[in-house]
Amino acid sequence: MFEFGTPWAFILFVTLPLLGWVRRRRVVPSLRLSTTASFSQVGRSWALSGPRIVSFCLMLALVLMIVALARPRMGVEHSMVTSAGINIVIALDTSGSMAALDFKQEGKVVDRLEAVKQVVDRFVAGRDGDRIGLVVFGTEAFTQIPLTRDYSTISSILREVEIGAAGEQTAIGDAVGISLKRLEDIESTSNIIIVLTDGESNAGELSPDIAADLAAQRGVKVYTIGVGTRGKVPFLVDHPLFGKRYIYQEVSMDEGTLTSIAKKTGGLYFRAEDAAALATIWSTIDGMETSEVEMISWTEYREYYKGLLLVALALILLSVTLDNTRFLRVP
Repeated sequence: MFEFGTPWAFILFVTLPLLGWVRRRRVVPSLRLSTTASFSQVGRSWALSGPRIVSFCLMLALVLMIVALARPRMGVEHSMVTSAGINIVIALDTSGSMAALDFKQEGKVVDRLEAVKQVVDRFVAGRDGDRIGLVVFGTEAFTQIPLTRDYSTISSILREVEIGAAGEQTAIGDAVGISLKRLEDIESTSNIIIVLTDGESNAGELSPDIAADLAAQRGVKVYTIGVGTRGKVPFLVDHPLFGKRYIYQEVSMDEGTLTSIAKKTGGLYFRAEDAAALATIWSTIDGMETSEVEMISWTEYREYYKGLLLVALALILLSVTLDNTRFLRVP
């Protein structure tokens, strides 16, 4: 960030034309001759330009001094978060059913996981000062990203998450349990878990009910989001004989369990059947879970006026030296 510390100094530029006029008003003695014809063959000496050179040096020195007075400087801004913010763990279902092609993004048909990833990415980018972690679950549940404020890293890793990364089934209870462990890593005044799934819990060691009870005991709110349309949905499969083709399958979702988890923990359950509804849900959660983030900001500056003053001083010394030696004028 480049700026001038005292820009009002530029008003002194209006005095430069006046100084130039005063210098030109100086009386230059002349030699009176009856005729100058005898001097017509004499070439013009470069020394006659001496006064102009001296004037130019002085004028440039004044310009540099005014710019130096304006204090040109380059600043680097720094900020430091002083409040804890909110701890948010996003538990993302990557089971096989998330490959259903019943969502559209910008007119293009995408699978459920891709639609969720795009909305989550925008949600993360909109947070400020909160720590966010990512848990991926399918047959198993594991931590993809621990709690961090490095939102660019979260976005980068989120884009690499693929369907089937944690198995083909759905372990909702384990996902909540792993998320609770991540929230224990760093203390915060507010902790929430956001679970996104399109199925029913059919795997894992921890039941969703017990996981919800543990979250309620620890004061952790769990928001649950059911992703996907009702009824049969299209899947793109690669058949060994018939090649790639679409098939329609029924994907069951246990909305009762998702509602129960949210209710026990003080959260809310949402159903997203299209991309617009999914984006609205995330905006709702984003508005509900706000935090007062205190930040200390300061700027470090590098001043450049010293170099300008040194050049101006050198020009003044040069002009004074020339004016009193080579270009000396005797009345």
